[in-house]
Amino acid sequence: MPDLDWSPERARELGDGAVALWSELLERLPRLAVSPDLRADEVRAALAFEIPDDGLSNDELLDRLRALAFELSMYPGHPGFLAYISGSGTVPGAAADLLAAALNQNGGGFRLSPGATEIEEWLVHWLATQFGLPGEAGGLFVAGGAMANFVALKVARDAALGEGARARGVADGPPLALYGSSEAHVVQRRAADMLGLGSDALRTIPVDGGYRLDAGALASALDDDRRAGVRPMAVVGTAGTTATGAIDPLPAIADLCERQGARFHVDACYGGPGVLADDLRPLLAGIERADSIAVDAHKWLYTPLLGGCVLMRDRSQLASSFAADASVVWLDESVLQSHGADGYQHGPDFSRGFPALRVWLSLLAHGRRAYARRISHDAALARYLGELVDEHPDFELVTPVSLSVCCFRYAPEELRGREERLNRLNERIMTGIHADGRVYCSNAVLGGAFCLRACIVNFRTEAEHLELLLQVAEELGRAALADAA
Repeated sequence: MPDLDWSPERARELGDGAVALWSELLERLPRLAVSPDLRADEVRAALAFEIPDDGLSNDELLDRLRALAFELSMYPGHPGFLAYISGSGTVPGAAADLLAAALNQNGGGFRLSPGATEIEEWLVHWLATQFGLPGEAGGLFVAGGAMANFVALKVARDAALGEGARARGVADGPPLALYGSSEAHVVQRRAADMLGLGSDALRTIPVDGGYRLDAGALASALDDDRRAGVRPMAVVGTAGTTATGAIDPLPAIADLCERQGARFHVDACYGGPGVLADDLRPLLAGIERADSIAVDAHKWLYTPLLGGCVLMRDRSQLASSFAADASVVWLDESVLQSHGADGYQHGPDFSRGFPALRVWLSLLAHGRRAYARRISHDAALARYLGELVDEHPDFELVTPVSLSVCCFRYAPEELRGREERLNRLNERIMTGIHADGRVYCSNAVLGGAFCLRACIVNFRTEAEHLELLLQVAEELGRAALADAA
């Protein structure tokens, strides 16, 4: 019964059609609106097809894919996309995804993914060396940054509770605490919840004027918890906060962790790839002392989603926290001698895909130097935007540029000091930018000030797109003021 087993000829026909759509997308991308102004009910109505009793033809399938690609999607690969921290998606990465799906390797076990396993093993070791971790370092690819942070903190929890933690959980041990700045990503609080500690176990440490964790306040919090009988589990230092791109004082945090016996984890999901650029690497000094690092390739390595990766200073600790016996995956001792790593023993997933391929192929295709140049260029573009803001009488920087993030707001002289009015005005501007379609930024709220935020992790973005962002924001700001007059 070959109903589902297509001939190579029909597969090639559908594949050629999909590649043609991809090529057309790349050609048209700069001229498209970054995000069409679509309502959820409109999209739902356009895509809510009944599943047919008999399958559609290739032409009918491609018609639906064309509608999805050119009518019902937004485009983070557009040169004017400057929002959140979402990379543009490499061209080699897209080709890799096609082959990864075709090979359908299960990275949960070496016998189901020999080549995939060794590519992932090599790649995580290479990434670890870029951060200065020792030879025994390693890790694995997971869904995204949230899971990368969670896996690292699960290892930290088990280490803090000691032998038996996996069997008995947190009930029999001392209360544990996790520490991160007020600018740390919300996934750290979620991890505390998921680990059974409760979200209140996350101690929120204040930041300094540059939105970096205050090391003095951290020292006090650690001491206070020790005196209260609470065991410090881990401190999360952020290398590139979501809102401002700030980098916490990593050397000072490492010193405090050593003194208190807490693990030092770095959330480098955004800023981590800065180690590839000579001018940015010094900003990440201290990251080489981390016990664990989370990094997202789909952010500043630009690869297609998803590409979360957790790196461990001592790779064996992953197995200590996740290894499990399963009779259905028995192997004879003679086979084990030549057997590679089984991913299911080192993380939460038994069935695992092949996300490392899109990262591996992108790095091979472009090379380290091209990545270093582009990452450095992104940061330079953010500084250029900061200069444009400083020079314009109707805009102001809300905080200095850090990494490739620039936070600013439209603040004409007549509204300076009227914070509530400025907040409402900039909210309206951002909404208008999204509807306009020429460029696309996101927002941050810093010290109560609602600001426009551009984060450049897009290899297609250039100076002209940042100039356009200010132009569109100014147009919308002036129109809003005129409406209110």
